[in-house]
Amino acid sequence: MTSPDLTAAPWGDIPAHAVDAAAAHLHEVLATVVEHGPAQRALVVHDCRSDLARALTEGYRRNLPDAVFIDFDTVAADDVLAAFKGMAAHDLVVLIQSTNFRLEAFRIRVELFKLGLKVIEHVHLSRMPGAQGEHYIESLAYDSAYYRGVGKALKRRIDAASTGVVHSGGETLVFASPFEPAKLNVGDYSGMNNVGGQFPIGEVFTEAQDLEAVNGRVRVHVFGDTSYMVNRPDTPITLVIERGRVVDTVDATPEFARLLETIRLEEGEVWVRELGFGMNRAFTRERRVNDIGTYERMCGIHLSLGAKHGVYPKPGFKRKDARYHVDIFAVTESVYLDEELVYQDGAWQVGPEA
Repeated sequence: MTSPDLTAAPWGDIPAHAVDAAAAHLHEVLATVVEHGPAQRALVVHDCRSDLARALTEGYRRNLPDAVFIDFDTVAADDVLAAFKGMAAHDLVVLIQSTNFRLEAFRIRVELFKLGLKVIEHVHLSRMPGAQGEHYIESLAYDSAYYRGVGKALKRRIDAASTGVVHSGGETLVFASPFEPAKLNVGDYSGMNNVGGQFPIGEVFTEAQDLEAVNGRVRVHVFGDTSYMVNRPDTPITLVIERGRVVDTVDATPEFARLLETIRLEEGEVWVRELGFGMNRAFTRERRVNDIGTYERMCGIHLSLGAKHGVYPKPGFKRKDARYHVDIFAVTESVYLDEELVYQDGAWQVGPEA
């Protein structure tokens, strides 16, 4: 069941120093984020289909010498399921996926959480070749004071704010409403039912309590396309938002126009829902990766288009009818919560709080 030792295996476009960095970053993730200790067992299920997957597998080998490693492509699905079920509560499962593993109806992370297991999940790694793999590795670095301190400071300000304003490339988007209680994805699972999730981490997110209180314009430098890949137009697209809905665009590309039309055909109109405060400093407007679920952690503001947002139920939004949640990334000069400046010059302007 254990795959061949990859110590001497090539990592293609991932240089050796980046593999060393991966091992160092993962050491901190294991010790601080998921608090994995010698009393718990570890199982790493991986594939060898991409350079980044092989590099991360090596990083875990250096940190988990006693773990069981399974190459997903060399065993039957039943063997993987049996390995999961052989773990005890508080043990650790790591999933390293060039795409994402399919085990029929088995929703891997959800089912592992039901078993009381800690989970670290890396997905869609094949979407991030070459230098993007190094960006991904850098995004795994865990600065506890930054993520937990600044993250909690942002949550406190979001939860107390009556309004918010995003200044976006000369345009302004106004949230004339208090916000829903912010959720943290900052690598601190104290008080939570589940430990772990999809990596990299680094986000605080919310949405307006009154979605119709969102008005103005915002410029978009990246949007997620229908294949969940980053799409970067040559010129940022301006969205015109009235009463929480996209009513017009300026400089929209054909791809973006088709995206809006698809949402309108299914949902009738295009709502703006999530307001995301990305914190991961490995990703910027200039330093991108192709996978939209990874790039979502980019340090800055992102929004979602479409009626779907399972975290915040709203009257009038039926889960069965809400189909789309498309991430878009705002050109962001500054962000204010009430009268307080919280983001400027590509960085959060709030100090760490315990």
